[in-house]
Amino acid sequence: MLRAAGGGGRKRFPSLGLSRVIGLTGGIASGKSTVAGMLSAKGAWIVDADQLARQAVGLQTPALAEIAHRFGEGMLRADGSLDRARLGQLVFSDESARERLNSIVHPKVLELSRQEISQAEAAGANLVVYDIPLLFESDRQGEFDGTLLVWVDPLTQLLRLQERSGLDQAEARARIESQMPLSRKRELASWVIDNSDGLDGTQSAVDALWLTEFRPRT
Repeated sequence: MLRAAGGGGRKRFPSLGLSRVIGLTGGIASGKSTVAGMLSAKGAWIVDADQLARQAVGLQTPALAEIAHRFGEGMLRADGSLDRARLGQLVFSDESARERLNSIVHPKVLELSRQEISQAEAAGANLVVYDIPLLFESDRQGEFDGTLLVWVDPLTQLLRLQERSGLDQAEARARIESQMPLSRKRELASWVIDNSDGLDGTQSAVDALWLTEFRPRT
């Protein structure tokens, strides 16, 4: 586990004062979901921004209708659901399109995330972990009691993404470069877990972080 300097406390998420809320982030194929699963197994309440985004653009939602309006009906499957693969190809190669998509989806995800974090705090969760890919890109670190970055070295990230998604090297690099570099995120995070060397090392880092930072308050 690596440690990095962190910033201020929450500013916008409503809090009942019962829970610590941290932002979990990483880069594409860095292993963020793996770390989220490890924290969940220890009792953390996980709020998954990707799941909320899928909920936000579900069938017959205003956000899905807006996507079809702005990007064309070709972004929908025959059953009316979003064709994620096709939309993904567009926005990863077109920054303007990515910004337009974010302007549609992000406000709804923010609303849903606030609702779920409030639910977790009302239920008495000691630690709420908001799993959010674009935490630093969207400048939201000030909303949390700390930020945890899942880091990997650049070559490992590239190879994992190619293996996971079946992309060629150029496609994989384009997707990685559409995000803020992990080196910059590492400078901004409160805590950093190195996920380059396999699950055993990552689990040990999560265990240590839990003992030193995230154990339930007594």
